[in-house]
Amino acid sequence: MTSEALKKLNKITFPGVIIALGIVFGDLGTSPLSVLRAVTGHAPIDTNMSLGAVSCIFWTLTFQTSIKYIYLTLKADNKGEGGIFSLYALVKRTKVKWLILPAIIGGSMLLADGIITPAITISSSVEGLKAIYPNIETVPIVLIILCALFFFQQFGTVVVGESFGPIMVIWFTMLAVIGGIHLPGNMWVFKAINPYYAYNLLVHYPGGFWLLGAIFLCTTGAEALYSDIGHCGRNNIRVSWLFVKITLLINYFGQTAWLINHSGETLNGTNPFFRVVPDWFLIPSIIIATIASIIASQAIISGAYTLISEAVHLNFWPKMRIAYPTNQRGQLYIPTVNWILFLGCCGVVLYLQDSSKMEAAYGLAIIFTMLMTTLLLSYYMVLKRYNIIFIILILSTFVFIEASFLIANLKKFTNGGWITLFIATLLSTIMYFWYHGRKIRNKYLHFIYVDKYLKLLSEISKDKSIPKFATHLVYVIKADRINEIEAKVFYSIIEKHPKRADLYWFLHVDVHDEPHMRDYKVTELIHKTAYRIDFKLGFRVIPRLNIMFRKVLNDMVENKEINIKSRYDSLNKTEVTGDFRFVFIEETLSHDNDLGIYEKIVLDAYFYLRHISLPDVKAYGLDSSLITFEQYPLMISPARNVNLKRIH
Repeated sequence: MTSEALKKLNKITFPGVIIALGIVFGDLGTSPLSVLRAVTGHAPIDTNMSLGAVSCIFWTLTFQTSIKYIYLTLKADNKGEGGIFSLYALVKRTKVKWLILPAIIGGSMLLADGIITPAITISSSVEGLKAIYPNIETVPIVLIILCALFFFQQFGTVVVGESFGPIMVIWFTMLAVIGGIHLPGNMWVFKAINPYYAYNLLVHYPGGFWLLGAIFLCTTGAEALYSDIGHCGRNNIRVSWLFVKITLLINYFGQTAWLINHSGETLNGTNPFFRVVPDWFLIPSIIIATIASIIASQAIISGAYTLISEAVHLNFWPKMRIAYPTNQRGQLYIPTVNWILFLGCCGVVLYLQDSSKMEAAYGLAIIFTMLMTTLLLSYYMVLKRYNIIFIILILSTFVFIEASFLIANLKKFTNGGWITLFIATLLSTIMYFWYHGRKIRNKYLHFIYVDKYLKLLSEISKDKSIPKFATHLVYVIKADRINEIEAKVFYSIIEKHPKRADLYWFLHVDVHDEPHMRDYKVTELIHKTAYRIDFKLGFRVIPRLNIMFRKVLNDMVENKEINIKSRYDSLNKTEVTGDFRFVFIEETLSHDNDLGIYEKIVLDAYFYLRHISLPDVKAYGLDSSLITFEQYPLMISPARNVNLKRIH
């Protein structure tokens, strides 16, 4: 993104604020549906516990959401984009190798928690019907909504998305109104702003510390908020947060006032959120809550697509098919991710049935992500030369807060928290094997100086005794340096099967930390015969080489640098464009390697993942009818000391 575009994105505008309300605050905004119900549980309502809980909620939203994410973390935008992978892209230039671990763990945990978020938010809102129809089965209704939500992902959300902001304005206004009607005569409840009440709950109230696992639900959407900065800009998020925080606090304090007025009673699993709603408004409130939950789920699903897309381009994840259902900036659709999320959400709903049970599983994974973000953020502040005392203060404060939340959330492990941790561990393992397997493979790729072979390549191009392979012969290469190329490429052209062509093209894709870069550079290797094209793309740009290569050729033709017409005499007269042939060389792990245990495990996993992942041809958007495939055995650790005895 250019500096002008970034300045425009961060400019405070009314539409930008409305978009922020619709996209950014969905998860945070629907938290009142579940937080205080999770806190009260099935125990009798207690005044001290209620005041302590709302005090913890106030200070959690202040420290964790307002200070850490709204004020500090939003500063760490990567050319207007946010999220844990964007943050890693900023700090990886410090050359601290272990920073790859918090990036992988944080990204995996965020993805895993995305499975339970749609399930719990939609279930919490639909279960409001039990206040009217106590015996109603809500699970089928939730599953139908989930089916519709995930089915329509493939068509994009540009039309529906335009209404997200106004709908969420209605939702937040409703939060303030239904909470506010219980505050007149109960304004003393605001004494809970005094942190003493939070301290009293956590230190002196029996089991009070473990309630942090439920209280943490009020800020679980903060990480997703950071990921969505690219949609509406930092300043619009900050301005809209003022409105959001006020409405959330009015609702939380209103629910608390109602709870205290019913001290000693037991809710028996009913949701205090819907108990504070006037009877005449119950049905409309359930409808609005359900729509708000769908919007919150949509933001989580879209965030998962973006996260996987970034992981692919940062080499954390195998290539996957990515579709663009609309022309809206940043909107993409990944079918595999969509249906995995769908099956995961349905599995959670069918296994846990009730949102109160889902609350027990919710949040455990996301606190790991927040801890990982804190670690990466501290390195970002070092990179930006913040005052070292300030960095230590911030790091120690948030590690203490988040470690406390983590310990309290660990109680959820046996109650369903293991589901998200299991999924996150699986995702982290895939990311680790893919990243390190690719790193080992690249370490043993053999590069040669291209200058040594240019004369021979020119002679092959003119050698009529070699059958012409194609007018244009194209290879996608991995060599970063202009004067180098993989040995396997010249092995393919010269040794495996001599390939004569009129023009040779070597395409290289270089992924940059800037999210939306779209530059290219052309280097002429042999006059009018061989060219290298370096595409410099941001990590959020999909490398559709077919389209990009055609664009470069058109530019070069217009500049009269090349002639791409067919060189066959009969076709040249009619000005037919010459034929193109791409050659893809697939590496296979040679059976002659003598590998150590670690390298064998990592490489076996890597090549298996590559086998089931999207092939490079499809990932680059190339037409398979124009491609020739070849195999090249990768020798990493050749077996030695082969003892053979010659006999006569």
